[in-house]
Amino acid sequence: MRLIHTENLEDIALGAAVLGGGSRGDPDVAKQIGMEALRTSGPVQLVLPDEISDDCLVATSALIGTPMEMVEKLPKGTEVVGAFLALQTFVDRAIDYTAAADGDGLKSTTPFAVAARLRIPMVDADGIGGAGPEMQMVIPTIYGIAAGPMAIADEKGNISIIDAVDPAWTDRLARTICTEMGSTAMIAACLMSGRQLKASMTPGTLTRAERIGQHIRQARQQHQNPIEALRKLTGGVELFRGNVVDVQRRTESGCVRGEATFQGTGKWTGSQLTLRFENEHLVAVEDRADLITVLDPETAEPVTTKNLQYGVRAVILGMQRESPARSYG
Repeated sequence: MRLIHTENLEDIALGAAVLGGGSRGDPDVAKQIGMEALRTSGPVQLVLPDEISDDCLVATSALIGTPMEMVEKLPKGTEVVGAFLALQTFVDRAIDYTAAADGDGLKSTTPFAVAARLRIPMVDADGIGGAGPEMQMVIPTIYGIAAGPMAIADEKGNISIIDAVDPAWTDRLARTICTEMGSTAMIAACLMSGRQLKASMTPGTLTRAERIGQHIRQARQQHQNPIEALRKLTGGVELFRGNVVDVQRRTESGCVRGEATFQGTGKWTGSQLTLRFENEHLVAVEDRADLITVLDPETAEPVTTKNLQYGVRAVILGMQRESPARSYG
């Protein structure tokens, strides 16, 4: 167990944005929600999966919605606590811990608001080791852990409980409700025991995000190349370097889908790369990795799918995800 303070959250937010592969909206939105909770309620206890009991109860807490609306309709920051308390009331049992649903820049930092304000620990683990566009696209689903019952809340005080037949239907219904709530909302979901978490969640992802954020920050401070620092740390491969020349973006079923075309520069001059995304960067044509992140070539600041536009210069880096957790006992 260790305590997470605001300075730790700065590094976690930056590293999680890298691991999030351009996920959703501006990761600074979720970071500020977590930072405010830490400033007013104190530091958060971060525990490893090994440190929790098998019979404890854990729920993930997160932000759901489309990238553009998350910037235009800023959350109050208290919605996620309301969703978490509503879920706790629905199951009629205290929830002992919270965790990140997946490892993107928004979902990794939102749970800190729940942990700080409700004074419960947060588990250093998430459902995939990176970002996943839909709720069923996480490792707990493979282990039969349901996304529901789920509580979803908005800034106006509306709260709904979804108890669907499977994770895909939970995602589908949640996005329909989220659209009516203004295309952004907060959720608490994926109830599991400590034993289930140890078997199905990817451990140490917040620590990994913090380490990535530290390396980028230190490289900047020391006037070193932050892209190279990140590549060495993660074993990443520089897939491409160039400028955005075309972006096609559309909102469908509560997700932003589209593709961006990059014109190569330097050794990639004369070549093009097409990047396809659904909230996150998903496929870089002929890539050799399963986690794609798009970075500013000078600062290594992640370029989200929302911020892809004509003329943006970028480095496309491919990295391997961390290995999933193994079954305990």
